[in-house]
Amino acid sequence: MSATNTMHGWTGTVLRVNLTSGSITKEPLNAEWARDYVGGRGLGVKYLYEEMDPSVDPLSPENKMIFATGPLTGTNASCGSRYMVVTKGALTNAVTTSNSGGFWGPEMKFAGYDMIILEGKAAQPSYLWIYDDRVELRDATHLWGKTVWQTEEALRAEIGVPDSIIASIGPAGENLVRFACIMNDLHRAAGRSGVGAVMGSKNLKAIALRGTGGVSLADPQAYMEGQWAMKEKLRQSPVTAEGLPMYGTEVLVNVINEHGALPTRNHQQTVFDEAENISGETLTETRLVANKACFSCTIACGRVSTLPGEASSKYSVTTNPQNWKIAGEGPEYEAAWAMGSECGVGDLDALIKANWLCNDLGMDSISFGASVAAAMELFEKGVVGQNETEIPLEFGSAEALIAMAEKTAYRQGFGDAVAEGSKRMTETLGRPEFFMGVRGQEFAAYEARAIQGMGLGYATSNRGACHLKAYTVAAEILGLPRQMDPRATEEKAEITKVFQDATSTVDATGLCQFLTFGVGLEEMLPQLSAATGVAYTLEELVHIGERIWNLERLWNERAGFTGKDDTLPKRILEEPIPSGPAKGEVNRLGEMLPEYYELRGWEKDGKISEAKKKELGLE
Repeated sequence: MSATNTMHGWTGTVLRVNLTSGSITKEPLNAEWARDYVGGRGLGVKYLYEEMDPSVDPLSPENKMIFATGPLTGTNASCGSRYMVVTKGALTNAVTTSNSGGFWGPEMKFAGYDMIILEGKAAQPSYLWIYDDRVELRDATHLWGKTVWQTEEALRAEIGVPDSIIASIGPAGENLVRFACIMNDLHRAAGRSGVGAVMGSKNLKAIALRGTGGVSLADPQAYMEGQWAMKEKLRQSPVTAEGLPMYGTEVLVNVINEHGALPTRNHQQTVFDEAENISGETLTETRLVANKACFSCTIACGRVSTLPGEASSKYSVTTNPQNWKIAGEGPEYEAAWAMGSECGVGDLDALIKANWLCNDLGMDSISFGASVAAAMELFEKGVVGQNETEIPLEFGSAEALIAMAEKTAYRQGFGDAVAEGSKRMTETLGRPEFFMGVRGQEFAAYEARAIQGMGLGYATSNRGACHLKAYTVAAEILGLPRQMDPRATEEKAEITKVFQDATSTVDATGLCQFLTFGVGLEEMLPQLSAATGVAYTLEELVHIGERIWNLERLWNERAGFTGKDDTLPKRILEEPIPSGPAKGEVNRLGEMLPEYYELRGWEKDGKISEAKKKELGLE
């Protein structure tokens, strides 16, 4: 094992905090694992796999929680801002790797840590304060019940370090909402799979950081040469140089809708008549204040939005008077879809307000919106009535959307059912077919019947339905790296595997996935090698991504998942799209899955073969 002071890129130090006993220890990073898994998602999963029984309840003290950075996190690499939260998901019971940007991950590196491993459960609400070598577990009883924005303000005042960076949970995490997230920098989220609920179950309100160090580079000259070459490629990409900076991720609303692939009213339709009203173009023209970038970001896709004049008081917010504010961030594309077309809501102001609420209350806007959409279908079909819901949960109701954000975070009334996520909610109410997702996690904003590869990506994603683990939309809709027919199943198994392995590696480096619209692993390689001093090859990076993917799959196998979980809802597999450009389509998963298993080198039932374990060093 390399000594801490001889590592580059990595700090070489892991911070381990046992919340039950209050013990805080520092240990050397396992250098062999670091080389084989790089960092971030890969290294976090490796530690979780080696240290924790995957069968434990995700909300029990036995579940571990790992905050992990990559070797390029905190460098000036384009978009070198990312950190991962690795744990057993409260929403899915599967391994989860939730990614966030902003400034918190780099600050963790500057404080001197590659990873923070949280164990056990604090006896009372607590927060962790880290100032370089100084680490303290402090009482947070006075912070319990506060929103994310209130928490950040109170903590900075208490700590007395105004430039400290904070990651915290809101009331949703405290109340163990299954899709609660961890918020940092007020508006950045480790959003999916319920990592905020896991943090809440540990009685940990926040982690506040201040670091005064930096990131050591093995070869600064080679690193900068790689940096400038990557930036030049990003300047040449219409997505990273034009589309995302100009309109943010919301630029996709009209694009996806025009392909008949924008899920609408809980996937009952795939075209939304009011898409233009909630599009990135409309947001930019009417509600945008400015772009916002994460640490070292050259894209600046973040949206700072406003609700001017009467728009600021358009919807009543009862328990959160702070949300009468007139400026905040978002919504991003996924949030606009989940709370917009999926709920039938075409009022942009309502989506902005609901998005601010999700950020402040600490909820994943994707699963929240999709769960409300499932609740709206339950209401529409007469499974539940106003006696149960208290308010009419009708598709298109902006008032219902806003009200449910508060009710869900505080588990009030029918919000208690929504807080369990749409899978548990629909099963409890006897209509499991209304759940639109995989492994307990709701779909993202792409219709799997209209985009075949996304269906395969959803079905096989280790953390439950996820667009980021294999964004085949890039090829099937955007033509990157080449145009593929979204309705065809040919070659979709191959492109899905390629994307899954590549994104696993990117998540390990500490870079943002949005870079992949303009560059690939080949362009990232020079910086990674120059930063760490490890002479990685392109083949090795691809192999590392495959190793990470398979290790996650092995973790899930130990947690009880099998190939039978690689499936999609009946609606997606059997009910043809009723209208629009993709009319008549269903997802033909059965044509793609066997080929996918074969390409992966797995058994026909989806189990990882012994030969594949040996090949990847996973025995």
